[in-house]
Amino acid sequence: MVRATLLILSLLSPFTVFAAPSPAAAEQRNQPQLVASAAADLALSRGLGLTPSDFPGAEDLVEESDEFDLQLPEMELPDSDIPLTFNSKVDYFVRYFQGPGRSSFAKWLSRSERYIPMMKQVLRKEGLPEDLVYLAMIESGFLPHALSVAAAVGPWQFMPATGKNYNLRIDFWIDERRDPLKSTVAAALYLKELYALFNNDWYLAAAGYNAGENKILRAINMYNSRDFWELSKGEYLKRETKDYVPKLLAAAIIAKEPAKHGFADVAYLPPIEFDVVKIPSRTDLEVAAKACGVSEKTLRELNPELRRGSTPPNYPDYQLKVPRGAGAVFETEYAKIPDSERFVERVSTVKYRAKKRDTLASIARRFNTTPQAIAELNHLGRDKKKLKGRVLTVPVLVASAEADAPAAKERVEAKAKVKAEPREFHKYYTVKKGDTLYSLAKKFNVTARMLSAWNNMKTKVALKPGKRIIVAKYQERRGAMVKQSG
Repeated sequence: MVRATLLILSLLSPFTVFAAPSPAAAEQRNQPQLVASAAADLALSRGLGLTPSDFPGAEDLVEESDEFDLQLPEMELPDSDIPLTFNSKVDYFVRYFQGPGRSSFAKWLSRSERYIPMMKQVLRKEGLPEDLVYLAMIESGFLPHALSVAAAVGPWQFMPATGKNYNLRIDFWIDERRDPLKSTVAAALYLKELYALFNNDWYLAAAGYNAGENKILRAINMYNSRDFWELSKGEYLKRETKDYVPKLLAAAIIAKEPAKHGFADVAYLPPIEFDVVKIPSRTDLEVAAKACGVSEKTLRELNPELRRGSTPPNYPDYQLKVPRGAGAVFETEYAKIPDSERFVERVSTVKYRAKKRDTLASIARRFNTTPQAIAELNHLGRDKKKLKGRVLTVPVLVASAEADAPAAKERVEAKAKVKAEPREFHKYYTVKKGDTLYSLAKKFNVTARMLSAWNNMKTKVALKPGKRIIVAKYQERRGAMVKQSG
C-alpha cells in the first residue's frame, strides 16, 4: 500500500473557520465557535495527511476525538456492494464534507465521473465490489498527478515499492502509478489479497491498504479482536488509519446520493474514453498529437504516466491512449511519418551540486526546467528544502531544430560547467552503541558541526546504532584524492 500520509496537490482549498458539529456535541455546546471549527478541521486534516500545526488551536484538540461515542440512531443508507455503517465517526466526516470540506469534496465529485466507469469495469472484472472506487476518492480525489509528502503517487497513491510489486513501471521516462487504468488493475490485485488475508472483511482490508497489512495484523493480535471499530479504540493505530474507514464510508454515502446531501449542483466531467494504438518506436507526443488531429495537451491528459513528453525508449509497441474515434486516423497518418522524424531528443540530464542558497525554484530557473521535474527525478519527498550539498540530477532541454541558438548555447555551457566539477567521494562509518557526534568528530579529526552538516543531522541528536554516516569527504583533483575541510 500506499504506506503514507497523503498530500493531495492542487486539490484542497484553504480551510475556513466553520462551526462544524463535533462528535462530542453535548460537551462542546458551551465551547467557543472557533474551537468547534478547529476540531472539525483537525479530523479531516489527519485523514488528508495534514498536521495539527496547519490549524490554529488544533494542538489542544489532538486527543479529543478518541472519546467518540459510536452509537447513533439508524440512518437509511444507499445500496452498496460494500457494507455501509453509520455511526458518529462516519457522521462526523459526512458533516465535514458538507461543511468546511465542501469545496474539495465537490471537486472530487466533479472529477469522479471521469474515472469511475472505467475503474468500476476493472473492479468488476477482478470480481471485486465496484464501490471500492471510493478508496481512490479519499486517496487522491481521482487526481492522476496526486503526490504525497512520502512520494506516494497517482489516483490510488502507490508507494514505489508497492507499485513495482504489482508490475507498475516507475523510472525516469514513465510512472504507471499515474495511469488510471493500470494503477486500478494494480489496486484491485492488492485489495483482493488484503480481503483474503483479513478473512473477507472490507473494513480491515481498507485499513490495511492505508497502514499496511502487517500493522493491522499486529493490532489484531494486540487487542485480540478482528473488529475494526474495536481496534480503532486503542492507541496502537495512527489517527490517519482510525479515520480512514469512516472517511471512506462517508464519501461513499454522499457520492451515491449527492443531491440528498447538498451536492445537487455539481457539474460532472464526462467519462474518459479512448482508443489504444501501438507505438513501434519512441515518439514525441507533439508528433503523435498532430497525427490524430488533437492538441498535445489532450494526449498528455490521456497519458499522465508519461513524464518526458514522449513515449519511453526501449519500449516497442508502447500502448498510447488517443481520443475515442481517433485511433484509425492516427494509424494512417503515423505510417506516413519517417522514423527519423518521429522523435527529436529534447531532454538530457546533468548533475548539479546544490549550494547554500539554492532552492528547487532557483535551480529550475537556472536550467530552464520545473521544480516538479527536479523533485520527481530525485525522489524528493519531505526533504525539498534540505538541498545544500546534495548532488541533484537535473533534466535539461537540449537544442532542437526549432530552438534558438543563444539559449541552446547557454544550456550546453551550463552542462559542460557542471561536468567539469571535481568528483566527490565519501568515507562512511557505521554507528556503534555509545557513539556520539562529538566522539566521532574527535575520532575522525573533524568538527561536530561538519558531521551534522554532511549527514543532515542536528548536533544534539542521538545517534542510532547501525546507522551509516559520512565521516570524511574527498575530491579527485589532478589524479589525487584531496580531503575536504568543509
